[in-house]
Amino acid sequence: MTTSFIHPALILICGALILPLIKDPFRKPYLVLIPFLTFIDVLYLSQHHGVYGVFTFMEDWTLTFGRVDSLSLVFAFIMALMSIIGTVYGLHVEDEWHHIAAWFYVAGSLGVILCGDYLVLFLFWEIMAFASTFLVWFNKEEGSLAAGYRYLLVHTFGGLVLLLGFVLRYQATGDLSFSHMDESNMQLYTWLIMIGLMLNAAVPPLHSWLPDAYSKATVVGAVFMCAFTTKTAIYTLARACAGFDILIYLGVFMAILGIIYALIENDIRRLLGWEIVSQVGYMVAGVGIGTALAINGTAAHAFAHILYKGLLFMAAGSVIYATGKSKFTELGNLYKKMPLTLMFMVIGGLSVSAFPFLSGFVSKSMIISAGFEEHLLIPAFLLTMVSAGTFLVAGLRLPYLIFFGEDRCSEETRTKAIDPPWNMTMAMGIAAFFCLIVGCYLPFLYDMLPFPEVSYHPYSAYHMSETLQILALTALGFYFFKDRIGPKATISFDLDWFYRKGGQAFFWLARKPIQAVDTAWGEVYKVVGLSSLMTTAKFWGWFDWHGIDGVVDGTARLVRNVGSRLSRTLQRGQIQVTLYFTISFAAVLLFAFAWL
Repeated sequence: MTTSFIHPALILICGALILPLIKDPFRKPYLVLIPFLTFIDVLYLSQHHGVYGVFTFMEDWTLTFGRVDSLSLVFAFIMALMSIIGTVYGLHVEDEWHHIAAWFYVAGSLGVILCGDYLVLFLFWEIMAFASTFLVWFNKEEGSLAAGYRYLLVHTFGGLVLLLGFVLRYQATGDLSFSHMDESNMQLYTWLIMIGLMLNAAVPPLHSWLPDAYSKATVVGAVFMCAFTTKTAIYTLARACAGFDILIYLGVFMAILGIIYALIENDIRRLLGWEIVSQVGYMVAGVGIGTALAINGTAAHAFAHILYKGLLFMAAGSVIYATGKSKFTELGNLYKKMPLTLMFMVIGGLSVSAFPFLSGFVSKSMIISAGFEEHLLIPAFLLTMVSAGTFLVAGLRLPYLIFFGEDRCSEETRTKAIDPPWNMTMAMGIAAFFCLIVGCYLPFLYDMLPFPEVSYHPYSAYHMSETLQILALTALGFYFFKDRIGPKATISFDLDWFYRKGGQAFFWLARKPIQAVDTAWGEVYKVVGLSSLMTTAKFWGWFDWHGIDGVVDGTARLVRNVGSRLSRTLQRGQIQVTLYFTISFAAVLLFAFAWL
């Protein structure tokens, strides 16, 4: 079975390494070909469930690169599809290193999804972290470099926590397999592994990296980042931590927190970043519920989320690409200038708001229904109410502030505003199409879910009427209070304040107290230590010259004098003297032997 397995990540990695050799006019077809082959490979694997790519490492460890089952396949399918959409969206980008970083990033995600042990998981986990950092650094605007460093440091910390967790687990159990952990027997390594996975899922208080980094990434980079990191983490949580009760409450808190911050945000992509936190909260809660329906809902919502959130980031990126502006206070009334972008943003906003016949409607409600089935009434009710906030933020506030409302554009911005190039429009069209397909043709998604035998029907009369009432009341509230949630040029306080201030405090500590102590110690050493060292060195120099060298040189001079004297004796022809001493010495030896 191993010989028939080609890892999808391998296609992307090899494609990325070859990319610098590909020149126009073959470059753009090649850019589409590689993710398309990756998608075809995932489709092939969907017909061949099993374990592949098993290798023995250092004679003690077994590495599993390919575990193909119903849970990994639904995530691999949407990741491979999104790699096509994201690459098409970025065809206009000339910098080949940008595409290389994006493909390595997707390869890391697919490697994590298909892995069967923690060593392989950690390898691809770090590939994801480092490759995605470059998608932030490639943006040349102010603040991107610092945001990339913060992003890298946070994810490096998360990787170390994860590494420590599975090392302790291996020490305790001798097992490196990436499998479900036991909530009834929580050990230190269980908590460490879960925390390491939760950091990538942006679970509070480990969430501030997300809006910080995503808002500073390149236009194309943000499209990739919104799809892969958090949803890959959701997969790992579903695989290892399904049924952990603490995740229910963390997920509900995420959903509420994300909506509150998105409601007051002034930056387009930071608003969408906070919306990711909120929507991933549904998935975390679904993992915490842990039933078959909840895991199905989690997988379905991750699938739908990648499509509609990718669509929203592409639409937002199109606005930024065209105008160069990302603040609501600098935009407005662009509906005539960018009608296609407006249409796609509305489709994405309605999808995330769980509007009927769109993707979010058939996935989000599955998690809420699972909560009610398990009698988790308060969490399920709160998640239902957050749906209203989602429609308010993403379905109404976002397109209204950009395309309608007060015109806050400068003349330059209004002149530059235009729908994006054909490739960006095509990518948005593909994502919008799949949002409609998922919402209208249920077997497309439901047949891929981990537990297809679980029956769920979203288009019941009760669910339809409940959803439409929530949406209608939210729209009515927005109509009356839209001026109160307008754009304000403010900075919202969040836990990233502690990251930033903590970094500044560490920098001050290194520059001031630690540097002062180091300087003082250097002066003390110069006065005390260095003078003592010099005195000791002088003593040993004197001893070496007068002691050791005196003995060695004296012996050498003695040997030289004796040799010189014998040499002169022999050279003067006094052979009889030499023979006399030789015979005499031999006679003494013979006498001694005879006596003994």
